[in-house]
Amino acid sequence: MSEKGKVVLAYSGGLDTSCLLKYLQDDGYDVVSCIAALGQPSEERCDIDAVNEKAKKLGAVAAYDVDIRDEFAEDFIAKAIFANGMYENKYPLLSALSRPAICRHLVKVAQAEGAVAIAHGCTGKGNDQVRFELECKALDPTLEILGPVRSWELTTRSSEIEYAQSRGIPVDATKENPYSIDENVWGRAIECGVLEDPWNEAPKGAWAITVDPEDAPDEARDVVLGFEGGLPVSIDGQRMKLYDLIAALNKIVGSHGFGRIDMIEDRLVGLKSRECYEQPGALAIIMAHKQLECLCLPGDVLHTKLQLEHDWSRQVYNGLWYSPLKDALDAFFASTQKTVTGEVRLHLYKGNCTVTGSRADSSMYDFGLATYDKGDTFDRTAAKGFMDLFGLPNRVWAERRVEREKAVGVVAAAQIAAMGQKEAEAAGTGEAGAEGAASK
Repeated sequence: MSEKGKVVLAYSGGLDTSCLLKYLQDDGYDVVSCIAALGQPSEERCDIDAVNEKAKKLGAVAAYDVDIRDEFAEDFIAKAIFANGMYENKYPLLSALSRPAICRHLVKVAQAEGAVAIAHGCTGKGNDQVRFELECKALDPTLEILGPVRSWELTTRSSEIEYAQSRGIPVDATKENPYSIDENVWGRAIECGVLEDPWNEAPKGAWAITVDPEDAPDEARDVVLGFEGGLPVSIDGQRMKLYDLIAALNKIVGSHGFGRIDMIEDRLVGLKSRECYEQPGALAIIMAHKQLECLCLPGDVLHTKLQLEHDWSRQVYNGLWYSPLKDALDAFFASTQKTVTGEVRLHLYKGNCTVTGSRADSSMYDFGLATYDKGDTFDRTAAKGFMDLFGLPNRVWAERRVEREKAVGVVAAAQIAAMGQKEAEAAGTGEAGAEGAASK
């Protein structure tokens, strides 16, 4: 046992955490690595085994891998679908969603190993430091949380690469290919390198799970997503569990060039960053889900939900998954999804995804009420009374405004008239005085 005890490291096998594993050992800790399988697009079982072997070769006293793909989909992504989770109305929260899932298991491993701390490889200017620390503390406030990357001497990505090369640490990143990648079944995040200049177009090599729209098939494709209780359950009539559906949809939608996001993002720490994301399945699901909600939810419920979706997304983005407000919002959203069952048809073509049809047994769309043709059941005679009542407050307010304006006008006219009389009298007195003086 080392002098400082055990620390559980959130390990990915990448540049930051591989350097960090060695760094923590030098600082007097026994390092226990933990990697979570979340459905990374490049993931195979042998890759996970290779990452664990890499951790052991670098000196980890134990190496855990946890397969939480279904758990991630059903406990975390499902709630994001209910909430149409989109930070700044653009980004479906792939990294922010995965951190509370990972933290759940980091804490479990730390408790099982008797560790004194959990360590992460987040920088001081990113959002993930907040997520790892707040979410681990929410689950076990007794654990210390270490973030050495915020204070160590490896202040640039290039210096980390040089450190790794000097210590014999194998890493995928190079000075020629310096992207930082985070991925799971909900999508893929790309940052760093040439992307740090917002004017630079993202190179073709930065994208991996979406085809360039120019290279997408010339033939369009329609996809029908089936939903039950607010969650997608089928593609073109074929039922599958949520994780498998998302993974399949990533391939289908991504092959038609849809799903790329290039945005200027407002980080929690106060700075703006340029972020690129690939989330074909996530964007398609949220698009379809929103359409079905419009069909199935009453207007007042829908409008209230739209306002709260922003609050939910900000809570999750800011690392507050395990918070009372987020739990309360989850409960509200879940209550709205009971009738959100039906099908939505999406049309895919050359980087575009559009809704072309929707249907639901519980649809609140009534053809008889909506049509202007034969079969119209709408009572037009009720419109006049509706207008009178709906507009009553505004009408009363307008009437009172007119009365006020008239009253002000009368007073003003009287004041002007009085002023005019006084001026006339004054002028008359002046003239008489002048005439008197001239006669003397």
